[in-house]
Amino acid sequence: MTPPLDLQRALSELIGDAHLVPCPLPGTALSLWLLDADNMDRAFSPEETRRILHEPPYWCFCWASGLALARYLAANPEWVAGKRVLDFGAGSGVAGIAAVKAGALEVVACDLDPLALAACRANAELNGVTLGYSEDFFAEADRFDLILVADVLYDRANLPLLDHFLSRGREALVADSRVRDFQHPEYQRLDILDALTLPDLAEPWEFRKVSLYHSRRA
Repeated sequence: MTPPLDLQRALSELIGDAHLVPCPLPGTALSLWLLDADNMDRAFSPEETRRILHEPPYWCFCWASGLALARYLAANPEWVAGKRVLDFGAGSGVAGIAAVKAGALEVVACDLDPLALAACRANAELNGVTLGYSEDFFAEADRFDLILVADVLYDRANLPLLDHFLSRGREALVADSRVRDFQHPEYQRLDILDALTLPDLAEPWEFRKVSLYHSRRA
């Protein structure tokens, strides 16, 4: 299969010999366009490192929390079946695509990064589903049944967002493997799930333990 030209071009500008390939996700019926790890078994040059750090291509990875949330929705479709869902910080779109597959009435992929939204479109097409798209969470109406959030809290500056998710949806599911001292009075941990980032970044074992938190509007 030929990778989406806009995404491949953007990736090549960061890492000249990098390629996108369709990758099946273990434990799911989904596939995503991801960075070809087999072609990246080398050290990055200083210039490549600078570019990657300046503009990380988050959208060409399936991060552990997104994979864990996708598996959770497949196993527990009642969370999304017949509901309107927004996938916040969608990245590759894995959680939103999983929600559609689990029977959601509508799913909007929301991300500030235009390349992430392009990745969501490409991955939705790869999986034969339809998503809506949004660049601005706060421009959305308060009309969603569920807000999905995966791999957003890696930057602690994003923690205040926890106070806003229920301004646009009646419930929120937050998957995170980074915050060890998660404390918020409106969120309760439902489960701890096992997953890893793809391509495998050989992350520490604790980053392969994904906590799933839930909040419901009073």
